[in-house]
Formats: sequence, C-alpha cells, structure tokens
Amino acid sequence: MPNKRHERRPIEFLNREEFDALLAVPDLSTWLGRRDRALLLVAVQTGLRVSELIGLNCQDVVLGTGAHVRCLGKGRKQRCTPLRPETATTLDAWLRERHGQPEQPVFPSIRGGRLSRDEIERLITKYTNVAKETCPSLKRKKVSPHVLRHAAAMDLLQHGVDRSVIALWLGHESVETTQMYLHADMRLKEKALSRTTPLGVKPGRYRPNDKLLVFLESL
Repeated sequence: MPNKRHERRPIEFLNREEFDALLAVPDLSTWLGRRDRALLLVAVQTGLRVSELIGLNCQDVVLGTGAHVRCLGKGRKQRCTPLRPETATTLDAWLRERHGQPEQPVFPSIRGGRLSRDEIERLITKYTNVAKETCPSLKRKKVSPHVLRHAAAMDLLQHGVDRSVIALWLGHESVETTQMYLHADMRLKEKALSRTTPLGVKPGRYRPNDKLLVFLESL
C-alpha cells in the first residue's frame, strides 16, 4: 500500500539580519538577559535540538583552542560541534558568571534546574515579538527552537558547506534529510538561474570587433 501523500511546506529559517535583530533584544544588564543571549547564540550557531540544549552540561563545553560543545543526540549518539570565536567568548563569559558544577546545566532556570522545552519556546517567542519592531520580516514567521536549528543549517549551506557535512553537524541519520534545505534556499536557486542562458537569446561566444582587437593588440 503506497504511503499517503501530503503537502510539504517550505521550512522556516532565519537569515542573518533576522537573527541579529533577535540577538539584540535580551537585556545584557540582567542575569536572565545574559543567559538568554548566550542560549540563542549557541542554538543558532550549533543547530542543537532543543532537547540537546536542555541537556547541555557545563562539562560539555570545551573552550580554548578547538572550542566545541559535546552533546548526546538521537539514538544516544555523542557528537561534537565546533564554536565560532564570538560564540566561545560569549559562552566563556557566561560560564564564569554561571559558576556551575560540571554536571549542572549550562542554561539553568531561575531556580537552578533545567529549562523545559516550553520555557525555551516562550523566551524565543517573547524576544521575537520585540524584534519584529526593528525587523518587519519576522512578522511573517513563527520562530521556534527548530527554526533556529534550520537557520544554522541554512547558514552552512549558503557558505558552501557540503550536505554530508551539514548532516554530520546536525546529527542527521541520513544525508537525504538535508535535501529540504536545498529546496528552501532561494538564493541557491537564483545563483543557478544566473548561470543559464536567458530564454529567447541565442547562445554564442562574444566576438570583438576589429577596432577593439587593434586596441588590445596595441597594449
């Protein structure tokens, strides 16, 4: 029996402008604001699942040369994700302030326990609603932890990273899972279109006229 067909909608993701607007919202003069900014930055740079962010412990963050985070993903598979310098610097400052034990969460709740999925979703929604005032394109998007994960994948794809590396980065079981990012990226399609010959134009080579050839030969 064939599988039931269903409509696949394009995935949602944030571009750099949208994420920068989101990242500018947390109030860095407060403990919560500094925690939330660090969380958002790690989420969109690493592409960790929300469950992986929740489960991230202080001992899972390795700073210095080769900075990275370790996480336990689906199927209890461990993977390491490298950190950009700005993310490592932000995490370093946050962990110094957080001053947690190795087995304690990197991003704790006010009471010191682990954040829940609902709490992370609420804080992302809260900051997105504020960011919409400076970035109107966010008004058309419903931002969730998974949208931040998609943003990480799209950023890698747009910078020429191979799909197999993106699958490894995100902890996907199959490279084919990353196929959806190719469909979602309009800029890649526009780039491909720019390499084609416009309709109605006969393809051919450019042939300089005699006057131009004389000028070039005189150089």
